[in-house]
Amino acid sequence: MGQLGNPASFADGGPYGAAVEVLATRIFEGRYGEGDVLDMPELLAELDVSQTVLREAVRVLTTKGLLATRPNHGTYVRPREDWNLLDSDVLRWKLAAGASSDFYADVLELRRSIEPAAAALAAERRTDDDLEAIGAALSAMSATEDDPVLLIRADASFHTAVLLASNNRFYAQMHRVIVPVIVQRGREVYASGGAFEHPHAVHAAVAEAVRDRDLDGAYMAMLELLDKSARDHP
Repeated sequence: MGQLGNPASFADGGPYGAAVEVLATRIFEGRYGEGDVLDMPELLAELDVSQTVLREAVRVLTTKGLLATRPNHGTYVRPREDWNLLDSDVLRWKLAAGASSDFYADVLELRRSIEPAAAALAAERRTDDDLEAIGAALSAMSATEDDPVLLIRADASFHTAVLLASNNRFYAQMHRVIVPVIVQRGREVYASGGAFEHPHAVHAAVAEAVRDRDLDGAYMAMLELLDKSARDHP
């Protein structure tokens, strides 16, 4: 069985990147709770980094909504509602730490508000290159029978291709949020060993509507695809 590549992390960035990863992981795993103040001298000794490196790591996590610094108070963990889950690193850390069913339900609501509309725009605006990308992902899905890794990869490629085919720069960027969740959720579903219906048919309905420039059909086909996925994998 093949393996899906892990998203790029800061860990390859030397001491600075390692510090970012350690702090973020501790926050998402609950070792540092909301409002907790970081003991900077202790971290300097534990991580064996310079003040400059630790300060830069804190700055990165501050820009992502995880940390904040107040005069005479120190650096502390911000409330969860301030964490930028639309940031690809924050989403990666969240998924790695474990996502609840409520989290996946929230993502599904987001997808239902975006992907059907993106599919309708794709039906209106798609280019030949867009159709080729959608078709390639669909063909890969069709050729996949018993390898969940390849099936997840084809699924992610299909949804990315449809978002890009909308030719809306904001919808196109949403693959950065949607694809990591597709991958992680897919891993969990197939790891559970449960039976599933091959998803080629519902994806093919979306592709056909986009190809035929059927805006309403593309919208409804994508909505049905998402709803079917939710029913099959609650």
